Amino acid sequence: MADIFFKCATGAGARAKQAMNDGWYPYFKAIESGADTEVMIDGKNMIMIGSNNYLGLTQDERVKQAAIDAINKFGSGCTGSRFLNGTLALHEELEEKLAEFMNTEAALVFSTGFQSNQGAIASLVGRKDLVVGDNENHASIVDGTRLAFGRSLKYRHNDMKDLDLVLQRNKKPEQGILIATDGVFSMGGDIVNLPELVAVAQKHNARVMVDDAHSIGVLGAHGRGTAEHFGLEDEVDLVMGTFSKSFASIGGFIAGTEKVVNYIKHVSRALIFSASPPPAAVATVIAALEILQKEPERRERLWANYHKMKKGFHDLGFNTGNSQTPIIPIIIGTDEETFAFWRQLFENGVFANPVVSPAVPPGQSLIRTSYMATHTDEDLDRVLDIFARVGKSMSLV
Repeated sequence: MADIFFKCATGAGARAKQAMNDGWYPYFKAIESGADTEVMIDGKNMIMIGSNNYLGLTQDERVKQAAIDAINKFGSGCTGSRFLNGTLALHEELEEKLAEFMNTEAALVFSTGFQSNQGAIASLVGRKDLVVGDNENHASIVDGTRLAFGRSLKYRHNDMKDLDLVLQRNKKPEQGILIATDGVFSMGGDIVNLPELVAVAQKHNARVMVDDAHSIGVLGAHGRGTAEHFGLEDEVDLVMGTFSKSFASIGGFIAGTEKVVNYIKHVSRALIFSASPPPAAVATVIAALEILQKEPERRERLWANYHKMKKGFHDLGFNTGNSQTPIIPIIIGTDEETFAFWRQLFENGVFANPVVSPAVPPGQSLIRTSYMATHTDEDLDRVLDIFARVGKSMSLV
């Protein structure tokens, strides 16, 4: 009889062990300081261009104090699910503030962003229904479609003609249809073609759900995300957001009509059977949301940093793909070249993220960089200088 643990000695775990032994393993690097524009790893200061701390709020004194105050009042945790004993007045306060901010009737807070997507999709897509997603959607959307009882299909990345064709070939009169997409795609930094997606959805009487994990606090005149960016807030049915990016915490939410949110609230296994977000995490989000609304200059600075780095990489000759946001990929090519490039960046004091196949297509491995409102021009100039030196040393630019 086969041993279920056999794969552990021969598969991904074995390859990771070999990489560790060879000295180029790039993942699970322990950071010895707080999340900021500069971090300490192995006693060495490094410029951080590998986080999603877009507004730079993780070290804001107001945010940290809100977490401390919440612990003093509510304690360290809730010891139960939202459904039973784990809903605090703090959770309800955040949901009310999020609904108001997002211009929706209701919002529902989950313990993680992953659970928000997974829980909402699995709840809404029944046996007779169809869920269709972009080929480059986040894993949480993919897993949500796998857990749903209905059929799940994909369309080519940001290709609305292909989406239209998939729906033409597969829709049935008796089924409901949900189109689920990232707003900003987390690897490429490009934005969904929401105007055309909405047009296709309306043509096929489909509902639209947008994962705005990397969009809220970044896109839109008020930071409400992709739908606001395109002026289509009334055309998007559900918006998902996370707290681990612009909100400097952990958790996620779904925002939409009261009817739909209430249904998810009473059906989602990801919500009902998970412990609720701890008080400090929730209070952090409330404080970050207030700062986001009161200090639009943070988004302005974030976008100035994006434009500086996009132009800087372009002028150096790097391939940044179709990036339109503060996520800027540097496409290197092979997995081996990408790991080598990452290692030289790391040794020169820059923390970025290597992304290799199968997370990206073969030959399209990349260094994922992302920027914060709190990066200084000095920080960014140093990053560009190091990229230039490493790129030239490897004959990539």
